[in-house]
Amino acid sequence: MGFLPPWLDPIHILDNPALGFWVVVIACSIIFAETGLLVGFFLPGDSLLFTAGLLTSTGKLPVNIGVLLILLIVCAFIGNQVGYVIGAKAGPAIFNKPDSRLFKREHVEHAHAFFEKHGGKALVLARFVPIVRTFVPVIVGVARMNMRHFVIFNAIGAVLWAGGVTLLGFILGDRFPWVQKNLDIIFIVIVLLSVIPIIVEFTKAFLANRRARKA
Repeated sequence: MGFLPPWLDPIHILDNPALGFWVVVIACSIIFAETGLLVGFFLPGDSLLFTAGLLTSTGKLPVNIGVLLILLIVCAFIGNQVGYVIGAKAGPAIFNKPDSRLFKREHVEHAHAFFEKHGGKALVLARFVPIVRTFVPVIVGVARMNMRHFVIFNAIGAVLWAGGVTLLGFILGDRFPWVQKNLDIIFIVIVLLSVIPIIVEFTKAFLANRRARKA
């Protein structure tokens, strides 16, 4: 966390008794911004969720863990819904020229086909990858993925990511005091673990395409 400026350090943000319940509001706002607004791609979502759970387990965050989980999950869910709407509304304006040098209609069509085929899995996995989780809902909105499918997998992803990472911080922070002294290592491990599923999926797709070409 030494690479982050103080105003992006989760400990600096959340471990502030003077703010009281406003700390929870700030945490929820950051999760919403990172998942719903394109300008929030630089925000430390994973580490903030883990830290929120950890501080709740030690009594430093003025909220019950159940309430915290619900608030963060809801904010993560609404954030992605907003991202989808942004993509759906802005998409036609961006891709209305087939001969655009920067954007092509065929790219949207390929994205649409990809998310219709792998949409659920892609949406859930993207939740765990920094930066990617900010832009995927917008891309899905541009590609006009089926709204019903998007809502279902958006909810699943919000529960697994916002709920899972926060609960992990709560459990580890309560049972293993050494976690509080080694947050930098924990955050690095979380990021590395979150990237593994994406690497596996890309590897499987690469091998499948390679076999298809040989056939």
